[in-house]
This record gives sequence, structure tokens and C-alpha cells, in this order.
Amino acid sequence: MATAYMTLNILLPYKVFAEEQNVRRIVAMTPQGAFGLLPHRLDCVATLSAGILVFETEGAEESYVAVDEGVLVKTGQEVRVSVRNAMAGMGLEQLREAVEKEFMQLDEQEQKLRAVLAKMENNFIQHLVAFKQDTNSL
Repeated sequence: MATAYMTLNILLPYKVFAEEQNVRRIVAMTPQGAFGLLPHRLDCVATLSAGILVFETEGAEESYVAVDEGVLVKTGQEVRVSVRNAMAGMGLEQLREAVEKEFMQLDEQEQKLRAVLAKMENNFIQHLVAFKQDTNSL
């Protein structure tokens, strides 16, 4: 039986971050824990959490990419990882630190923004209810 390989594409909203051929295996982080892919695995979809994506290509050592939250889709031998942000070109320890600093900080900012938007929506709804009550009393 011939050795099978995968093609890995890491996509950002504005560009293709990486395209790797002859990938033997991939390990990604999901909210439930680590998730591994081999070439003959059935097609699947998985949500990714911020963390380190590990992949091994033919004739090379493991490669590491820090990725933000996103989605992994495997169809046949094609694996597409779509994330908001990604970083590579550093050692494993620097990538881990970058994930903690950059991606987790974005989550905190996003939570604050969502809290402000929820307050604005709540205030808007209260004004609409008050307006409707005023127009019904006329």
C-alpha cells in the first residue's frame, strides 16, 4: 500500500497563511482537548481553540503554528484550517507565550466589547418598550 499524505492549508480572513504538501499527521487543539489527524481518517469538521497546531511533513521534523480560534475541515486528503490569526517562525516556547499573550488578550477584549454591546441592546429594547407603551396610551 502506498504511503498517503495530506495537504494542509491554513487560511486567515485576508490571506492564505500556509500551504503544506506531503503532511503525514496533524494535531490541533479543540475545546475538548487534542485532536489528531492521519491521512486515512474519515472526513470531519472540528472547532479549534487557541493553541499550537502541530504537523509533520515527509522528510522534515515537526512544525508548529500558533493559531487562534477557528475551524478545521478534512475532506479526503485536504485539510483546511480557517482561523482569525496565526503565527509561525518561532520556537515552541515563544509560540506558546504568544498564544497566551496575543490570542487570550483578544478574547478578553472581545468579552468586554460583547458586554458593552449587550448593555446597549438592553437599553435600546427598554426604550422601544417605553415608546410602545407611550404610543398605546394615546
